[in-house]
Amino acid sequence: MIERIVNPSQSDENEETNENSLRPKTFSEYIGQDSLKKNLKLAIDAAKKRGEPIDHVLLYGPPGLGKTTMASVIANEMGAQVRITSGPAIERSGDLASLLTNLQDGDILFIDEIHRLNRSVEEVLYSAMEDFKLDIMLGKGPSARSLRLDLPKFTIIGATTRTGSLAAPLRDRFGIIHRLEFYKPEEVSLIINRSSSILGVEISPAASEMISRRSRLTPRIANRLLRRVRDYADINGDGIIDEHHSAAALELLEVDEIGLDRADRLLLESIIDNYRGGPVGVETLAAMLGDERSTVEDFYEPYLMQIGFIERTPRGRKATTKAFKHLNKKMPSIS
Repeated sequence: MIERIVNPSQSDENEETNENSLRPKTFSEYIGQDSLKKNLKLAIDAAKKRGEPIDHVLLYGPPGLGKTTMASVIANEMGAQVRITSGPAIERSGDLASLLTNLQDGDILFIDEIHRLNRSVEEVLYSAMEDFKLDIMLGKGPSARSLRLDLPKFTIIGATTRTGSLAAPLRDRFGIIHRLEFYKPEEVSLIINRSSSILGVEISPAASEMISRRSRLTPRIANRLLRRVRDYADINGDGIIDEHHSAAALELLEVDEIGLDRADRLLLESIIDNYRGGPVGVETLAAMLGDERSTVEDFYEPYLMQIGFIERTPRGRKATTKAFKHLNKKMPSIS
């Protein structure tokens, strides 16, 4: 498995701490996702006018686009407390019951990777989301009995990279469902400028644009690259991030002009060199990369498909003409 600077998932607690310091707190600070912000602001204003919690929200899309940040923004705009957990952390229905019974009216429970909830936990969540009731089974066998508890009026915000893995009954209980899209390059440049201001580092417009082009249209990667380029500028210059230092730092990180790293190039070269451009099965690609199938589907493919370098077919993945040209590979002749 290759360590990736452009992996859109958080790699450790230190990065999460750094990321939190750069997160916007309100819609006015949140750059991009304009359609999503308009819809959420309308829902929030309506809920506040009625004195109710906002309806349950499901945010989906590739990792690193700001689902967790948006949950915090919603909580701040509602003036509510937010509790953050993840699907894998809620192992038993008792864990969920503990979380829900400790909420107050209007609180928000954010569940990241909600598609990874156990089915037994999901079933408890159904009545909690719909009726604000918690059904608990006491005892086992013939003497078992059901206990129904009243819950405060709360909001669930779920985040997932895989809506198809959500059970239909759970998905249907979300009143607000939105996809986060990849950002525009100019929006990523604005995010980089905002982050550099928070970090107290000076950056030239050319350097900001260069980092933006190589950040895979993803804010988390943009902020990560910005911190690494800042390190390079501190050690090899006067701390000011200019185009020269950015180019040198990104070359050291092996991130090319459109944001592909060594792992991306290995995937594309495997398809092109070993399978004449494909199609090749995703399991085979995962084995060649030393990664899980889900990692290939969640972390490699979204951006490569977004920029038109690979396409999915019923028989597997194929490299496109654009991928051949970018890697200076000759298209195979049709026999």
